[in-house]
Amino acid sequence: MRTMEFKMERPGIISVGEHVTVTEGVLPTSRYYTIDPSRAMSANYEMRQRLKSREGDVTAIEERPMGYYVTVKFDE
Repeated sequence: MRTMEFKMERPGIISVGEHVTVTEGVLPTSRYYTIDPSRAMSANYEMRQRLKSREGDVTAIEERPMGYYVTVKFDE
């Protein structure tokens, strides 16, 4: 199992228990992931930290001073 955190701008876009798919974005030296269709975005990850699975389940949503953070669990 692998968990990854995504930043969501508004509440109510995603709910706990929801099955989501992610797409991989490519930068020159790293990768980032977006929950489809553009509902939340991850931080940048180095190539060695690349996500292998493209589907996961939302396990938690947390409100912080900088916004809402979604935790997704992937089978890896």
